[in-house]
Amino acid sequence: MTNDSTRSQPNSSANGIALRMTGISKRFGPVQALREVSFTVHTGTVHALVGENGAGKSTLMKILAGVHLPDTGTIEIRGQQCRFANPGQAIAAGVSMIYQELDLAEHLTVAENIFLGAEPKAKLPMFLNNKKMVRLAKKLTQQHNFDIKMTARVEELPTGDCQIVEILKALRRNASILVMDEPTSSLSETEAQRLFEVVRQLRRQGLTIIYISHRLEEIIDLADEVSVLRDGALVHSEHIEQLDIPKIVHHMVGRELNDFFPQRQVLPGQLSVKVENLSSDVGIDSVSFEIRRGEIVGMAGLVGAGRTETAQTIFGVAPKSSGRIFLDGQEVRINSPAEAIKQGVAFLTEDRKRTGLCLQLPCSWNITLPNLDIIGMKHKINLTREHRIAEEVASKIAIKWHGPQAPADTLSGGNQQKLLIARWLLAESKFLIFDEPTRGIDVGAKAEIYSLLNRLAQQGKAILFISSELPELFGVADRILVMRRGRLVGNLDTKKTSQEKVMHLAAVEEN
Repeated sequence: MTNDSTRSQPNSSANGIALRMTGISKRFGPVQALREVSFTVHTGTVHALVGENGAGKSTLMKILAGVHLPDTGTIEIRGQQCRFANPGQAIAAGVSMIYQELDLAEHLTVAENIFLGAEPKAKLPMFLNNKKMVRLAKKLTQQHNFDIKMTARVEELPTGDCQIVEILKALRRNASILVMDEPTSSLSETEAQRLFEVVRQLRRQGLTIIYISHRLEEIIDLADEVSVLRDGALVHSEHIEQLDIPKIVHHMVGRELNDFFPQRQVLPGQLSVKVENLSSDVGIDSVSFEIRRGEIVGMAGLVGAGRTETAQTIFGVAPKSSGRIFLDGQEVRINSPAEAIKQGVAFLTEDRKRTGLCLQLPCSWNITLPNLDIIGMKHKINLTREHRIAEEVASKIAIKWHGPQAPADTLSGGNQQKLLIARWLLAESKFLIFDEPTRGIDVGAKAEIYSLLNRLAQQGKAILFISSELPELFGVADRILVMRRGRLVGNLDTKKTSQEKVMHLAAVEEN
């Protein structure tokens, strides 16, 4: 990525300041979420807000968006002091926030979502003027050079287009300050690049954007200024020209980028996993590979290459049409996740919130749920014993929680991933499949996951590690399998290859 030459230079005059938050503090019970944060954003710039999970980024922005009231501090928008008791007041003042989990009515059309709550009325009472709504929506998209069909239902759109609908909703509300929270976390690379162009275009039109992302490469590419939060306090704020990724990381976590990938000192043992000519109707064709005990094998490929589909077929989520799976030399038949778990196979899905965790249930339940038979509670639950078991396994991987009874959605992203890992540690799984385990978590939590992977390998586990981030594959894996269009096209020794070689195999069709 290269820096955008059209970036704004911050205007230090009063007229150049779009937002000033001064002395913002917020406490939730015993937790001090924000400590005297003062935060300034200049008009017509992209201001990145970064920090580890739990650093206070979302809390600060929810105060700006009217979701929370600050305990102390003031907010000024274009020089006018404001206090928002609810999101409607923030929207009226020109502040719109696009959350990581998009807030769209999927059964409605694009135009209906854009004008939701402000639909043009027809002459007859109780009727809407749909033609006028579509016409106004088209005018808005043309004004901002967007290309999206107004009559399409949102449920039919790719995720990238759903992001555009959220942005159009904000523009329809006359937003002058747009907060984007992890906007690319669910996007493909192509969709993300398209979104970056939209962000640049909005900046050129004078919109002020506060951009939250764990992907520091995006920050370097897009932002004009960067502010770093750590432990609820603002620890650094600077123009992007004076920053690079190692400097940002150092401010975020207080240590250097080189410390993130643990040294690999594991000698692979005997053969643990053998997949032979595995095919399925979900799009994989004759995939074969082996993993030894104590070995971490990465899997790379572009979106749609078949990485997740391979994992789903091994775990019994998708039925295989042909092929065989061997564990410790014995062929196993896996036709369902339940059978996979009994055979010692674990699968951490790429979407922990939808297909991994029961977010509203206690942490202890999330750990023990597939293991009730193993711990002797298949027919009757002993809550005291369940909590003790959950605490024992959680302590091994340093899960930070308010106790085993706390709902899973109260944990940070990194600790939610650890919760899933605790589940499979309790199951004593011998083959663990990690699908994008560091997606949506901060660099500090990533380092903890890498160290945990290393410890699991030292215990003799066989690990398949799927990731879209090549640097982490090279930092963690012993070998890298490369997928393209449902087929395995490479099996590379990490120490003897390069990122360029992996990308070539993943992207270039050989004759």
